[in-house]
Amino acid sequence: MSDLIEIIDSLENKINKLLHKYEFMKQQNADLKEKIARLESNSELQIDQLRQWEEKFSALKNANAMLGSDEHKRETKLKINALIREIDMCIAQLSE
Repeated sequence: MSDLIEIIDSLENKINKLLHKYEFMKQQNADLKEKIARLESNSELQIDQLRQWEEKFSALKNANAMLGSDEHKRETKLKINALIREIDMCIAQLSE
């Protein structure tokens, strides 16, 4: 009979340890999910900032080319030509 009690006590201890470990892992999982959400939000902010900086860089390149820099003149001319074509298409659509 004492063997049976020892086995039951052992099982009870193991179950308690498993329950404790389950609660710990559950809390750790919730913490990790929260950290993932924060990191994803931070990543989205950084992507937005990168886009803004790329737009500013492009604008600065164009301004520099217009001020007489030979470095980006060709790109600027192509962009201006593309804008002119877009404006011409808009005017053509408005005249119809």
